[in-house]
Amino acid sequence: MHKTWNILYRGPLTSCNYSCHYCPFAKTKNTREELAIDAQKLMQFQNWVKHRSERIGILFTPWGEGLIRKYYQQAMTALSHMNNVYRVAIQTNLSCSTDWMDEVNKESFALWTTYHPSQLSLDAFLEKCHSLIEKNIRFSVGTVGLKEDLDVITQLRKRLPSSVYLWVNAYKRETDYYEQEHLKRILEVDPLFHWNNQRHESLGKPCHAGSTTFSVDGDGNMTSCHFIKDQIGNIYHDNFEEALQPKLCSNTTCGCHIGYVHLQELEQDKIYGDGILERIPLV
Repeated sequence: MHKTWNILYRGPLTSCNYSCHYCPFAKTKNTREELAIDAQKLMQFQNWVKHRSERIGILFTPWGEGLIRKYYQQAMTALSHMNNVYRVAIQTNLSCSTDWMDEVNKESFALWTTYHPSQLSLDAFLEKCHSLIEKNIRFSVGTVGLKEDLDVITQLRKRLPSSVYLWVNAYKRETDYYEQEHLKRILEVDPLFHWNNQRHESLGKPCHAGSTTFSVDGDGNMTSCHFIKDQIGNIYHDNFEEALQPKLCSNTTCGCHIGYVHLQELEQDKIYGDGILERIPLV
């Protein structure tokens, strides 16, 4: 039986068409040359995946918005049809057209979508969500749990089908940001919020990161995860697999979903199963 790898890929793309006040990449714009380089690196990664024998899950976590770029749409479509890819997902603001998704393999393709109330009306975002539902696309919906947005977040939950998981990311830049009434409202929307509303002690603890899960940049450089910068190898070099060994976390805490879900003691795989990359729980 082939081993399973979960890969978080982040190329050099930084441009985004949104201007969220909490994001350092808001309204940045890559040059044509930079976009061409990003596309070339993405194609190289796509070709590498094609020739692997492992069972592979991929989550694209671009600093910018990938799906407004045709080359990202094409790469995700191609990857979704590869026999060794059990999942290909991307973090997206869902501002792209959904027409191209008619061509993807619905069994392996998924989206991690985020709603940004300051950038788009609730009606417009829900229209996109219903388009995904009509196309039978797997997706989760999420948003940042800003207190000023709690009313619209509540409305979003009411207007989405119960089958669509709505996650809330805790706003952690201010200590003791939430009062009890805020926590109660958020937990009614996202029963799993308590996992995100803390920084998990991780130093010296076993983690799947660096063994069965790892991060890759546009040049193929591997790190255990996005939050540990020490390079452990390069997927385009011979014998890179030797670097993929059980590891203990070198960070004091882990507070981001794409990090702590791989901490072994939290057993998040029991919550998400094969939906761990696109953030869709089993129930």
